[in-house]
Amino acid sequence: MIFGEFLITLYILVLAIFVGFEVITKVPPTLHTPLMSGSNAISGISVVGALLSAGYGETNLATVLGCVAIVFATINVVGGYTVTDRMLKMFKKK
Repeated sequence: MIFGEFLITLYILVLAIFVGFEVITKVPPTLHTPLMSGSNAISGISVVGALLSAGYGETNLATVLGCVAIVFATINVVGGYTVTDRMLKMFKKK
């Protein structure tokens, strides 16, 4: 039964990667930065989900993957805000 759940989870992961890639490649470069700054809220929700996953600690694997997810989601949030800040500085008067 565990192997079947793993296959379903793997299928969802591969499908999410494919859909994400298709969505991102269709966005014009002029809209990419504003959309990325808007997606920081979604990444913030990912951080909360990763914290819950790591903290629940049902298995060691879930805890380790939750910690890895916390790191990557935090990098995404910080990077998004850094890029947004740099973008907004371009429009400030000198």
